[in-house]
Amino acid sequence: MTDRYSRPAVLGGTPVRPEGPPAWPISHPDIATAVTKCLQSGDWGKYNGPATLRLQEQLSDLCQVPHVILCSSGTSAVELALRGLLIGPGDEVLLSAYDFKGNFLNIVHLGAIPVLIDVHPQTGQLDLDRVEEALSPKTRAIIASHLHGGVVDITALRHLIGDRQIAILEDACQLPGAPLSGTCAGTAGDVGVLSFGGSKLLSSGRGGAVLTARADVAARIALQQQRGNLAYPLSELQAAVVLPQLELLPDQRTQRQKSAASLSESLMTIPGLRPWEVPIPEVETDFYKFAFSYSSPDDAGLSRDQLASALRAEGLAVYPGFRGLHLIHARRRFRAVDGKLTAATTLDRECLVLHHPILLEGATGVAQVLEAVHKVTAAAVAIRESGVRIDCQPAWGE
Repeated sequence: MTDRYSRPAVLGGTPVRPEGPPAWPISHPDIATAVTKCLQSGDWGKYNGPATLRLQEQLSDLCQVPHVILCSSGTSAVELALRGLLIGPGDEVLLSAYDFKGNFLNIVHLGAIPVLIDVHPQTGQLDLDRVEEALSPKTRAIIASHLHGGVVDITALRHLIGDRQIAILEDACQLPGAPLSGTCAGTAGDVGVLSFGGSKLLSSGRGGAVLTARADVAARIALQQQRGNLAYPLSELQAAVVLPQLELLPDQRTQRQKSAASLSESLMTIPGLRPWEVPIPEVETDFYKFAFSYSSPDDAGLSRDQLASALRAEGLAVYPGFRGLHLIHARRRFRAVDGKLTAATTLDRECLVLHHPILLEGATGVAQVLEAVHKVTAAAVAIRESGVRIDCQPAWGE
């Protein structure tokens, strides 16, 4: 055996990737050119300049939706979307118990009540079989978040709701532009949201967008934005750097899909590891985070957090997934039909996510991930007995 396999980096061996995870956002000449042109023209200081207007137009064309409202982050996009749907005090908003906590806090911020629904145990997505029992006369909206390469079936969710006056907020922050069953991610519901955060597939450091075909929702959001100037602006410079990334997105998505499929197939052969299933096989999804669940196959194995720490020492960006919302918020702040939320509790304990940039490295990146996993799991007993320090704080924002 080589030193890499026989001695993990966490125990003093040579890391699989001594240089660490690949950088993100990427460095690309078209992005550099866009920044230079924006600086030279002076457009970087404008409100509603040519880049922001062009980004709105291109997102509108790509997503086939008439209203695109740019804003300062994915989190602010969710808040604006909820306000556009007239969500307020006493209203109930359904969402997955395994989701980004900002969605939960946006609901609470508006005085509404989050209603937590369990996730499907194989896919990690909102379990549509649990929605009906969570509905009440106070239900006004459902947040459906597409997470870690998975997809919520919005068409099926719409059919389940029927003629009830309940809006769907589609959170597509993790898969912008992905064609889902004939529609662009974020456009199958009443309103959708995108994120351009620093770690996202389309990145402007911070930023986001709201997508909707409903003129009434767009009008209310426009009113919310106006505070003498735009209260939640996306800058001209930020818009300028997103535009060339839109051109790169389809090819990058294809590469991430290919890498994720290869990685998933290989990880399934390793005891204790289970990649998440994509619930709708025919959709062209994307991977902001590649998710897999880990449960130690025996008493001598690693804990989930020990595995993540050891893989990070090998130069991989692997971290625990989201916390279960029911486990980090006081019970008085939400309602849950199933108080145990069993599947979400399991994900809170077992989920690991691999940050997306390495998927663009193709077979080389996939091989390095597998090498690191084999190397670490083969030395599980030695790592566990070493008492190595565990640091599981994410290295990137949500």
